[in-house]
Amino acid sequence: MKTLRAAAVLGLATALTTSCTLTSSDSGTSSTVTLVTHDSWAAPQQLLDAFQQQTGIKIQVVKKGDAGSLTNSLVLTKANPIGDVAYGVDSTFASRGLGEGVFESYTSPEADRGPQRYAIDAEHRLSAIDLGDVCLNVDTGWFAEKGIPAPTTYDELTDPKYKDLLVVENPATSSPGLAFLLGTIAKYGDQGWQGYWAKLGDNGVKAASGWEEAYSQDFSGSSGKGPRPIVVSYASSPAAEIGQDGKPRTKALLDTCYRQVEYAGVLAGTKQADKAHKLIDFLLSQQFQATVAENMYVYPARQGVNLPAGWAEVAPLPESPATLPGDRVQAGREQWIRQWRTLLGS
Repeated sequence: MKTLRAAAVLGLATALTTSCTLTSSDSGTSSTVTLVTHDSWAAPQQLLDAFQQQTGIKIQVVKKGDAGSLTNSLVLTKANPIGDVAYGVDSTFASRGLGEGVFESYTSPEADRGPQRYAIDAEHRLSAIDLGDVCLNVDTGWFAEKGIPAPTTYDELTDPKYKDLLVVENPATSSPGLAFLLGTIAKYGDQGWQGYWAKLGDNGVKAASGWEEAYSQDFSGSSGKGPRPIVVSYASSPAAEIGQDGKPRTKALLDTCYRQVEYAGVLAGTKQADKAHKLIDFLLSQQFQATVAENMYVYPARQGVNLPAGWAEVAPLPESPATLPGDRVQAGREQWIRQWRTLLGS
């Protein structure tokens, strides 16, 4: 992984010279472009420094919670935007941001290198940066120790032998929680998903406020060593749980995945559109894309980017994740969340 990061930094100058052409106003001064993002943002400082050296633009990062909180903040401040670019609005919330006019059009010259596969807006107001599949994760050691087979499907979670073993995230406050809810709607349909969740409630499901609480405190397979061996997390999460034997301590159930794509867009009303465009180009560049797996445990949207060693084995990209059309999510999201809260008493 260190080799991957070093290669990314060493190769940055060439790529940025191509994708972020200097102008006379940029080369003589240092200016700032504000990136509004979620709390999981992470990037090598060397990479950000190289971008500043090549363009004269410093990236100021403002974090606004998870994807749901980020989207809410962007909508509430759209008349007086709190930044120039937003990154981290995902496919579960993108329709809201687009519907509220939060973003303005920009098509990066880097967009045809793969991100257009995930385009959701004909006006090109959002560019796909990365993707991650929300799936059930299990603590394989816990199940081996107890002599109980780990579940593999949605249906099995309602079995009494898994009572009080599952922790999910609240879809009203958590992006992966909402993705998991959408996955169950895709699976059981409008007529069946509420009955399914009622069964989960009877079987002792716990709803945490967010991913950090669920994964790091309630889940037994991570650092918190909590009491519950089944959690809603990501297909890539096992890559972060490698034991001393070189094998992952957890496993993602790839038949329970819902695809999330994270986007970046220029905020409508920015007074620094040219600099914002360069930042979008940077987020789509080969060099930045080569760091997203190692630093944020997501898959790059750009084609031809190498993943860290072992990901193909321990964190494979699901072949057939569930999805719902963006307009359907936009139309049903708030009602589904209200119904979920009624069912779970949250």
